[in-house]
Amino acid sequence: MNTPTPEGLAEKILRGVGGPENIESLTHCATRLRFQLHDGAKADQAALDALDGVMGTVPQSGDRFQIVIGGAVAGVYSNIMNLPSMSGGGTPRPQSDAEVKAEIRAKGRGRFAWLDNFFEYLSDSFRPLLGVLLGASLIIAIASMLDAFGVVDFRAADKSATWVFVDSMWRSVLYFLPIMVAYNAAKKLKIDPWVGATVMAAVMTPNFTGMIGSKTPGVTTTTNATLGTSESVAHVFGLPMQLNDYGGQVFVPLLMVALLALVYKGLKRIFPENVQMVFVPFFSMLIMIPLTAFLIGPMGIWAGNGLGTGLSWLNGNAPIVFAIVIPLLYPFLVPLGLHWPLNALMLVNINTLGYDFIQGPMGAWNFACFGATAGVLLLSIRHRERDMRQTATGALAAGLLGGISEPSLYGIHLRFKRIYPRMLVGCLVGGLIVGILGGVDTKAFAFTSVLTIPVFDPMIKYIVAISAAFFTSMALVYFADYRTKEERAQVNAERDAAEAADDKAPAPAPAPAETVPADDRELVTVGATAAADTDASAAAGPAPVATAGTDAPTATGTGKALELAAPVAGRVVGLGEVEDPVFASRALGEGVGIEPADGHVVAPVDGELITVAETGHAFGIRTTDGIEVLVHIGIDTVKMRGQGFDVRVEAGRKVTVGDLLAEVDLGAVRAAGYSTVTLMTVLNTASLTSVEPHTGRDVAVGAPVVTVRR
Repeated sequence: MNTPTPEGLAEKILRGVGGPENIESLTHCATRLRFQLHDGAKADQAALDALDGVMGTVPQSGDRFQIVIGGAVAGVYSNIMNLPSMSGGGTPRPQSDAEVKAEIRAKGRGRFAWLDNFFEYLSDSFRPLLGVLLGASLIIAIASMLDAFGVVDFRAADKSATWVFVDSMWRSVLYFLPIMVAYNAAKKLKIDPWVGATVMAAVMTPNFTGMIGSKTPGVTTTTNATLGTSESVAHVFGLPMQLNDYGGQVFVPLLMVALLALVYKGLKRIFPENVQMVFVPFFSMLIMIPLTAFLIGPMGIWAGNGLGTGLSWLNGNAPIVFAIVIPLLYPFLVPLGLHWPLNALMLVNINTLGYDFIQGPMGAWNFACFGATAGVLLLSIRHRERDMRQTATGALAAGLLGGISEPSLYGIHLRFKRIYPRMLVGCLVGGLIVGILGGVDTKAFAFTSVLTIPVFDPMIKYIVAISAAFFTSMALVYFADYRTKEERAQVNAERDAAEAADDKAPAPAPAPAETVPADDRELVTVGATAAADTDASAAAGPAPVATAGTDAPTATGTGKALELAAPVAGRVVGLGEVEDPVFASRALGEGVGIEPADGHVVAPVDGELITVAETGHAFGIRTTDGIEVLVHIGIDTVKMRGQGFDVRVEAGRKVTVGDLLAEVDLGAVRAAGYSTVTLMTVLNTASLTSVEPHTGRDVAVGAPVVTVRR
C-alpha cells in the first residue's frame, strides 16, 4: 500500500470533509483534527477512514467532525492550512433568518446531543492543557526519582531554595489550574476568555487567600477538635463568606463559567455594540466575582469533596472492587472523551486529601493498553506488516513515554475487535493486583507512563500491577492475533504479492543530465540530484532546453519539459534552506525559494490564475496541461492582512510569463518581522515525472529556475 505524501493526505482529507467551502473552522488537539463543518452530512466518513495516515473518524452533533491522526496531527494540520484553498482558514458565511432557525433546531438533533455538548465542554476546558500537565508530571517524576535515590528529600519541610524553586516549576500548573480551566471554558462557550480567567483569579489573589486563618477584622476562624481542621468565614457587606484556597480546584471554574456565559451574553443583548467593550466585562466582573466567592466557590468545593469522598469510601470499604472497576471503566470512557471528570477528581483529591487513589488503578488500564499495542507490534514484525509496524511503534512510544493512550486506541485497538477483550483481561489482572496488595496512591497528578513510575507509592506494588497488566495483554494479543485466521491469510498473501512485485520491478534509470542557462553569463549543469536542493556544477553535453513558459523536447527526446521562470529577481535557494517547515518538508511540492532583490512579482508560467489570496501574499496558477504552480511571497505574511501588498490581478484571469502579479513593499514586510523570501513550488509534484530546482545563483526576473517533466 502506498503511503500518501503530506500534500496528498491534506488534499484527500479536505475533499473528504466536503471541500474548503464546507469548513467553518479547523483546530487540532494532541491527536485529532477538529472540524466545524457547515454540513456534517457532506463528510465522507468511509473514504476518510480508508486513508493511510488516518487512524479513525468521530462524527459529532452540531456538524462537528473529528479525524484522528495521532502524533503527526500538528504537521497534517499545517499542511491543510497551507493549501492555497485554505488561505482564509475556513469559509464562515452569513446566514439567512431561515438558516439561523434551522441551525437552532439542528442543535437538538440526535438523542444525546446535550450529553455530547456537556462532555465537549469538559474536554475542551482541559484538552489545551495537555502539554503543560504532561510537562509538570515529568518534572515531578524527575524530582521523585532523585528523592528515591536519596539525592534530595522531596517532601522535607526545610528544603533549600533550589528545591523550593523546582517545586514551583510544577506547582505553577496545578495551583493556577483553575484560572487556565476558566480561560478555556469561557473560550469554549464563546465569551471573552480573559473575563473568565479574571473572575477565577479574583478569589486566588494573595489578598483573598491571606484572610484564611488571619486576624483580619471581620474574619472568624473555628477549629474542629475532632478532625483537626479549621474553617474561616469573612463577613463581607454584612454577609458571611466561606473562605477557601481555590488552588488546584477544577469544579469551581467549570460551574462559574457556565453561569458567566449566561450573564455575559445577556449583557451583550442589553448594551449597544459601541459600549460593550467597557460595560460588558465590567458588569460581568461586578456580578460574577461576588457570586463565585459567596456561592459558586463553596458549592464547587462541596461537590468535588462529595464525589471524592464517595470514591474514597468505595476505595476504603471495597478496595478490590474499586481497583477493578477503574481500569475496566477507562477503556470505554477515553474513546468517548468521558474520562475528564475522573481526571478532575484526581486533582480534587490531591488538593483536599494530599494524595490521589484513582491514578494507581488507572495505571493498570494504561499499561494494559500499551501491552496490547506491544503485542500488535511484535506481530507486525513477525508478519512483515510495514504500515502496522510504523503505527504501533509510534503509538507505543507515545504511551510508554508520554502516558497518552489515544494513538493506540484510535490507531489500532478500535479498528480490530479482537484486541479489546484481550486488553480488558490485562486491565482486570492489573486492577486485581492493585486491590489485593492494598491500593496504590500518589501525591502528584501524573500521566501514567514509564517515566512517572517513581511518583506512585508503594512503587514496587505499582510496578508489579502495571507489569502484569502490560504482559498479560501483550501475550494474549500476540498468541491469539488481532486478525482472524482468514484475515491473516489474506493480508499475508497480499504482502507476499507486493514483495514479489517489488523484487521484479526494474531499478529506475538515472535522469539524463542537461545544461540550463543560469542567467546571461553562465551555464549550470542539472542532473538527477537537482531536486535535493544541491547546486549541480558538473559539465554535461549540450541538450535542447525550453525557454521560460514554453514546451521543448527533453534531452532524451521522449516527453516534454517546462521551464518555470523566476517570479522575482534575486538569489535562488533550495526549499530546505527556508525557515518554513511546511515548504521545507515539500508538503506543498518541490520548488525553490528566492531572496528578492525588489518587490516586483511576475507570473512564472503561462496559465490561469486559480487562486489569488485577498492578502496578496499567494498566487496559484494552472497551466493548460495541468501543472499547478504556487507563488508565495514571504513567510507568515498572511498575518499582514494585505498591508504592503499591491495586487494587480484577479482570480480567473489568463496570464503569460512576465505579467505583473503584485508590487510588494519589502521594507514593510521586514519591518513587520517577516521573512521576504519568495517561494515557488509545483503543488502536484507527486503526479509528475520530475521537478528539478536550479539553486545557488543570482537570477534576473524571468530566468528559468525550475524544470518540470510530466
